[in-house]
Amino acid sequence: MSAGETLDHVPLWVAYLATVASSVLSFEGGFRLGRYRHGRSAQEDKPPVGEMVGATLGLLAFMLAFTFGLSASRYDLKRGLVLDETNALGTTYLRAGLLPEPQRTEVRDLLRAYVDVRLGDVPPAEQQRAIARLEELQGRLWARAVAVGEQCPNSLVVELFIESLNKVIELHAKRVTLDLQNRIPGIIWAVLYFVAILGMAVLGYHSGLAAPRRSLAILPLILTFSAVMWLIADLDRPREGYLLVSQQAMMDLRESWRAPAPRRPERRGRNRQRPIGPGLARYASPGAVHRAPRTSA
Repeated sequence: MSAGETLDHVPLWVAYLATVASSVLSFEGGFRLGRYRHGRSAQEDKPPVGEMVGATLGLLAFMLAFTFGLSASRYDLKRGLVLDETNALGTTYLRAGLLPEPQRTEVRDLLRAYVDVRLGDVPPAEQQRAIARLEELQGRLWARAVAVGEQCPNSLVVELFIESLNKVIELHAKRVTLDLQNRIPGIIWAVLYFVAILGMAVLGYHSGLAAPRRSLAILPLILTFSAVMWLIADLDRPREGYLLVSQQAMMDLRESWRAPAPRRPERRGRNRQRPIGPGLARYASPGAVHRAPRTSA
């Protein structure tokens, strides 16, 4: 289990409060050390300490920007993969309509079940089971493709269907890799929190040297920093949080599959029945005797 999966068991609000608490404790420890050094030694110079504080906070800002860039780029990739997989599933469903029976109906039923599993509300602890279910459906779809390929080995339609189905399987592998494996490494989280705690401690130390009382301005700084850390953690989680990738495109695809097929309009041919005029109505009535009109000599 990776560090990202381990942190997934910690709720986001707990992570936020823990970040705030650790920052406050670090600042308080640095502030008390600064007051102690200020009373015991007059050789501590404030300008060099201020430069060190600026350098440490600049390094912290760099680490935050770097980690946020990783999470944001992965978020954009996940959105693109959802659209690509939706298009691939729609193409496979349409091309399955060109297959012979019973493969046509079987493949479309399996695709509906595949989308239902993909859109299911799966908790983080059940992700592996959902992935196993998707791979099982992929195996059954591929078995149908092999069967129809053996029946029609030289069919262009079968070739196009297998191509689109292979695209679906490939995109599934990319989504699993991006969601579960390409997470923010644990070493980056460790270094980020180490630099953050050290930066808050140095900032508190400088405040202790400069003033006998704590400034209330530190509270917005800590809350803002903790909010950025919470945002990075939210972006890094694939199935939990407030910044989830929208699945609306795939939901619309599922609804289009469930909708009844539109009725074809009745075609008007040349042999349609024309309205009968009043002069010919007596000839069209059932049981009427048709007599030829008399002609005068």
